[in-house]
Amino acid sequence: MPLLQVVTVATREHRMGRRVAEWFLSRARAHGGFEIEDVDLAEVALPMFDEPKHPRFGQYEHAHTKAWSERVARADAFVFVTPEYNFGAPPSLVNAIDYLNKEWAYKPLGFVSYGGVSGGTRAVQMLKQIVSAVRLVPMVEAVHLPFFTQYVDQPTGDFRPPEVQADAAKAMLDEMVRWEGALRALRKDG
Repeated sequence: MPLLQVVTVATREHRMGRRVAEWFLSRARAHGGFEIEDVDLAEVALPMFDEPKHPRFGQYEHAHTKAWSERVARADAFVFVTPEYNFGAPPSLVNAIDYLNKEWAYKPLGFVSYGGVSGGTRAVQMLKQIVSAVRLVPMVEAVHLPFFTQYVDQPTGDFRPPEVQADAAKAMLDEMVRWEGALRALRKDG
Protein backbone atom coordinates (compact mmCIF):
# COMPACT_ATOMS: atom_id res chain seq x y z
CA MET A 1 0.00 0.00 0.00
CA PRO A 2 1.43 3.45 -0.86
CA LEU A 3 2.53 5.72 1.97
CA LEU A 4 0.82 9.10 2.37
CA GLN A 5 2.51 11.63 4.63
CA VAL A 6 0.10 14.17 6.12
CA VAL A 7 2.24 17.19 6.96
CA THR A 8 1.14 19.71 9.57
CA VAL A 9 2.73 22.93 8.38
CA ALA A 10 2.07 25.45 11.18
CA THR A 11 4.86 25.46 13.75
CA ARG A 12 4.00 28.31 16.09
CA GLU A 13 2.90 27.87 19.68
CA HIS A 14 -0.89 27.64 20.18
CA ARG A 15 -1.44 26.74 16.52
CA MET A 16 -4.75 25.38 15.33
CA GLY A 17 -3.24 23.32 12.53
CA ARG A 18 -2.89 20.19 14.64
CA ARG A 19 -6.65 20.11 15.19
CA VAL A 20 -7.27 20.40 11.46
CA ALA A 21 -4.62 17.75 10.79
CA GLU A 22 -6.13 15.33 13.31
CA TRP A 23 -9.50 15.67 11.57
CA PHE A 24 -7.94 15.02 8.16
CA LEU A 25 -5.83 12.13 9.46
CA SER A 26 -9.03 10.40 10.61
CA ARG A 27 -10.57 10.96 7.16
CA ALA A 28 -7.45 9.61 5.42
CA ARG A 29 -7.33 6.51 7.62
CA ALA A 30 -11.04 5.86 6.99
CA HIS A 31 -10.48 6.23 3.24
CA GLY A 32 -8.14 3.22 3.21
CA GLY A 33 -6.26 4.02 -0.01
CA PHE A 34 -2.96 4.74 1.72
CA GLU A 35 -0.85 3.80 4.67
CA ILE A 36 -0.82 7.02 6.70
CA GLU A 37 2.10 8.76 8.41
CA ASP A 38 1.65 11.88 10.51
CA VAL A 39 4.44 14.45 9.99
CA ASP A 40 4.59 17.63 12.07
CA LEU A 41 7.03 20.34 10.93
CA ALA A 42 7.15 21.65 14.51
CA GLU A 43 8.65 18.31 15.55
CA VAL A 44 10.89 18.04 12.48
CA ALA A 45 12.28 21.45 13.54
CA LEU A 46 14.35 22.29 10.49
CA PRO A 47 16.49 25.41 10.84
CA MET A 48 16.46 27.93 8.01
CA PHE A 49 18.02 26.24 4.98
CA ASP A 50 21.69 25.79 5.82
CA GLU A 51 23.15 23.24 3.41
CA PRO A 52 26.25 24.47 1.56
CA LYS A 53 25.35 22.67 -1.69
CA HIS A 54 22.21 22.93 -3.78
CA PRO A 55 19.68 20.20 -2.91
CA ARG A 56 19.64 18.88 -6.50
CA PHE A 57 23.03 17.25 -5.77
CA GLY A 58 21.69 15.31 -2.77
CA GLN A 59 25.04 15.83 -0.98
CA TYR A 60 23.74 16.74 2.45
CA GLU A 61 26.11 17.60 5.28
CA HIS A 62 23.77 18.13 8.23
CA ALA A 63 22.05 15.37 10.21
CA HIS A 64 18.73 17.22 10.17
CA THR A 65 18.81 17.35 6.36
CA LYS A 66 19.72 13.67 6.04
CA ALA A 67 16.85 12.70 8.36
CA TRP A 68 14.41 14.93 6.45
CA SER A 69 15.60 13.47 3.14
CA GLU A 70 15.07 9.89 4.34
CA ARG A 71 11.62 10.70 5.66
CA VAL A 72 10.38 12.45 2.51
CA ALA A 73 12.00 9.89 0.17
CA ARG A 74 10.01 6.99 1.65
CA ALA A 75 6.64 8.65 0.98
CA ASP A 76 4.58 8.03 -2.15
CA ALA A 77 2.25 11.02 -1.70
CA PHE A 78 1.73 14.06 0.53
CA VAL A 79 -1.02 16.22 1.94
CA PHE A 80 0.00 19.59 3.31
CA VAL A 81 -2.31 20.87 6.07
CA THR A 82 -1.55 24.54 5.73
CA PRO A 83 -2.71 27.92 6.98
CA GLU A 84 -2.38 31.12 5.00
CA TYR A 85 0.03 33.76 6.28
CA ASN A 86 -0.25 37.28 4.83
CA PHE A 87 -1.99 36.03 1.68
CA GLY A 88 0.75 33.47 1.12
CA ALA A 89 2.50 30.27 2.10
CA PRO A 90 3.89 29.72 5.59
CA PRO A 91 7.70 30.08 5.68
CA SER A 92 8.02 26.79 7.58
CA LEU A 93 6.69 24.90 4.57
CA VAL A 94 8.63 26.82 1.94
CA ASN A 95 11.80 26.13 3.95
CA ALA A 96 10.97 22.41 4.28
CA ILE A 97 10.37 22.13 0.53
CA ASP A 98 13.56 24.02 -0.32
CA TYR A 99 15.73 21.61 1.68
CA LEU A 100 15.22 18.80 -0.84
CA ASN A 101 14.78 18.20 -4.54
CA LYS A 102 14.66 14.68 -5.95
CA GLU A 103 12.93 13.27 -2.87
CA TRP A 104 9.74 15.18 -3.81
CA ALA A 105 9.68 14.29 -7.51
CA TYR A 106 6.72 12.63 -9.21
CA LYS A 107 4.54 12.30 -6.13
CA PRO A 108 0.96 13.56 -5.84
CA LEU A 109 0.27 16.39 -3.44
CA GLY A 110 -3.04 17.33 -1.85
CA PHE A 111 -3.88 20.41 0.19
CA VAL A 112 -6.02 20.90 3.25
CA SER A 113 -5.95 24.66 3.73
CA TYR A 114 -7.58 26.77 6.39
CA GLY A 115 -7.91 30.42 7.25
CA GLY A 116 -10.31 33.32 7.12
CA VAL A 117 -12.47 34.30 4.19
CA SER A 118 -10.25 32.61 1.57
CA GLY A 119 -9.85 29.34 3.46
CA GLY A 120 -6.15 29.33 2.66
CA THR A 121 -6.62 29.27 -1.11
CA ARG A 122 -4.08 32.04 -1.70
CA ALA A 123 -1.43 30.03 0.14
CA VAL A 124 -2.28 27.00 -2.00
CA GLN A 125 -1.98 28.99 -5.23
CA MET A 126 1.46 30.23 -4.18
CA LEU A 127 2.53 26.75 -3.13
CA LYS A 128 1.52 25.23 -6.45
CA GLN A 129 4.20 27.32 -8.16
CA ILE A 130 6.83 26.31 -5.61
CA VAL A 131 6.05 22.58 -5.58
CA SER A 132 6.02 22.38 -9.36
CA ALA A 133 9.71 23.31 -9.32
CA VAL A 134 10.51 20.11 -7.39
CA ARG A 135 8.17 18.04 -9.59
CA LEU A 136 5.47 17.42 -7.01
CA VAL A 137 2.12 17.02 -8.75
CA PRO A 138 -0.54 19.17 -7.04
CA MET A 139 -4.08 17.88 -7.18
CA VAL A 140 -6.98 19.98 -8.44
CA GLU A 141 -9.23 18.52 -5.75
CA ALA A 142 -8.58 20.01 -2.32
CA VAL A 143 -10.11 20.79 1.05
CA HIS A 144 -10.46 24.51 1.79
CA LEU A 145 -11.76 25.58 5.19
CA PRO A 146 -12.86 29.24 5.37
CA PHE A 147 -13.52 30.73 8.80
CA PHE A 148 -12.32 27.40 10.19
CA THR A 149 -12.41 28.43 13.86
CA GLN A 150 -16.20 28.23 13.79
CA TYR A 151 -15.80 24.45 13.54
CA VAL A 152 -13.76 24.10 16.73
CA ASP A 153 -15.95 22.62 19.43
CA GLN A 154 -15.49 24.88 22.46
CA PRO A 155 -15.80 22.33 25.26
CA THR A 156 -13.55 19.67 23.66
CA GLY A 157 -11.40 21.62 21.21
CA ASP A 158 -12.18 19.04 18.52
CA PHE A 159 -12.33 20.21 14.93
CA ARG A 160 -15.70 19.33 13.36
CA PRO A 161 -16.31 20.85 9.94
CA PRO A 162 -19.47 20.14 7.94
CA GLU A 163 -19.82 16.86 6.07
CA VAL A 164 -19.18 18.58 2.73
CA GLN A 165 -15.55 18.89 3.84
CA ALA A 166 -15.33 15.14 4.44
CA ASP A 167 -16.71 14.67 0.92
CA ALA A 168 -13.99 16.99 -0.42
CA ALA A 169 -11.35 15.00 1.46
CA LYS A 170 -12.60 11.75 -0.05
CA ALA A 171 -12.63 13.20 -3.59
CA MET A 172 -9.06 14.44 -3.14
CA LEU A 173 -7.83 11.13 -1.74
CA ASP A 174 -9.55 9.18 -4.53
CA GLU A 175 -7.74 11.30 -7.09
CA MET A 176 -4.44 10.98 -5.25
CA VAL A 177 -4.69 7.18 -5.37
CA ARG A 178 -5.09 7.37 -9.16
CA TRP A 179 -2.18 9.76 -9.61
CA GLU A 180 0.10 7.84 -7.26
CA GLY A 181 -0.32 4.71 -9.36
CA ALA A 182 0.30 6.60 -12.59
CA LEU A 183 3.38 8.40 -11.24
CA ARG A 184 4.97 5.29 -9.75
CA ALA A 185 6.68 4.39 -13.04
CA LEU A 186 8.28 7.84 -13.24
CA ARG A 187 9.65 7.48 -9.71
CA LYS A 188 11.17 4.11 -10.60
CA ASP A 189 12.89 5.59 -13.65
CA GLY A 190 14.32 8.48 -11.61
